[in-house]
Amino acid sequence: QEQKQEKDCGKPQILITGGAGVGTVTRPGLDQPVGSAAINHVPREMITREVEEVCALTDYAGILLVEISVQGGEELAKKTFNPRLGIVGGISILGTTGIVEPMSSQALLDTIYVELKQKREEGKRFAAISPGNYGLEYMKRAYGFDLDRSVKCSNFIGKTMDMAVELGFEAVLLTGHIGKLVKLSGGIMDTHSREADARMELLAAAYRAGCAPDTLGKILDCLVTEEALAYIAKDGCLSATMELLMKKILFYLKKRVKEELCVECILYANGYGELARSDGAVELLERIRGEEEHLQ
Repeated sequence: QEQKQEKDCGKPQILITGGAGVGTVTRPGLDQPVGSAAINHVPREMITREVEEVCALTDYAGILLVEISVQGGEELAKKTFNPRLGIVGGISILGTTGIVEPMSSQALLDTIYVELKQKREEGKRFAAISPGNYGLEYMKRAYGFDLDRSVKCSNFIGKTMDMAVELGFEAVLLTGHIGKLVKLSGGIMDTHSREADARMELLAAAYRAGCAPDTLGKILDCLVTEEALAYIAKDGCLSATMELLMKKILFYLKKRVKEELCVECILYANGYGELARSDGAVELLERIRGEEEHLQ
């Protein structure tokens, strides 16, 4: 009877690995160490718990290898952020609670955080952030900078700034199209249209730059920002208007980060190229580029 109790107390050794369709971690900063299958700790714990329960029913206390595979995982991974995060060969098995919920926004925020965390763990002190690859060709042409190397924050500009502060970055360079970044000049930190718009109302700051009153009416009737820029440019007030907006953008960004890190910004539009940039933007861009080359 005593021998039976000792056997029951023993736990099996569960080894979990990734099979076909499950990616491998190749960069630090993720949930699992480099070289491991991209199966996060919560799924691992859940798998282990269920396998141990079965082992207990059969009084098995040996070693078990559990291989997780995903049919078509390698192709699916190409449609995800996995390649940017250094997960190769398949998808990742994620999960923080074990409960599947329709939380695509949270999933995106988690991805932004992981990408920023990776950069910090690689030793980077400066981060380039952009809502997306809109303006990719412009940044390559004007600054020789590949916008694809920046962290994509989508509409979550404010929360991305919060993450940069939390992770201890020294400076952040935000580059983006006027269509999204103009919202920052009104303190709108989530730039999705469902949260707020006010693009034309904010572009009406052109009045303070000398635009005629009838031009303001035309601006307010515009549907897209570049259409409004054409009216402002026709009045000869484009440069002054963009400078006013940049000051407000920096004001609200600095307020968001509570002066805990340096924030610089470059604002552009497809038809006009660079509209405005903060005083230290070019210098910070060079630091980002130099840091990347040094740490490669």
